Amino acid sequence: MTNLFFLILFVPILAAILLALNVLLAPHRPDESKVSAYECGFPAIVGQTRSTFQIHFMVVALLFLIFDLEIILLFPVAVTLYQVSTYGFAIAILFFIVLTIGFVLEIGSGAIKLSNLDTRPKTNNKQQTKT
Repeated sequence: MTNLFFLILFVPILAAILLALNVLLAPHRPDESKVSAYECGFPAIVGQTRSTFQIHFMVVALLFLIFDLEIILLFPVAVTLYQVSTYGFAIAILFFIVLTIGFVLEIGSGAIKLSNLDTRPKTNNKQQTKT
């Protein structure tokens, strides 16, 4: 029996056993807050410490992750620059140009525009008087 066959056979069986144990042993006490739809516009649960956040932060995080991983791909080229010859250097420059174009388009589309995202109207506590 090969290792790959053992892995293909063992992992699904182990996953099924663990899922079955979870269904059998986990407590099942649903209440209104557990079965209600999540993030659907209902007011927050009393005493809940979560607060709303802008989806902009998630977009920035995903874009950072993508560009960070692409920059990490340039590290092996930098380390082996003397061994990759002119062809390898040209491919690395081409990759860097495509990465730069993507970053410029990202900035141009406003995906990473950092600004005040608070959309609530500003209130002024001072009363304005006509003079």
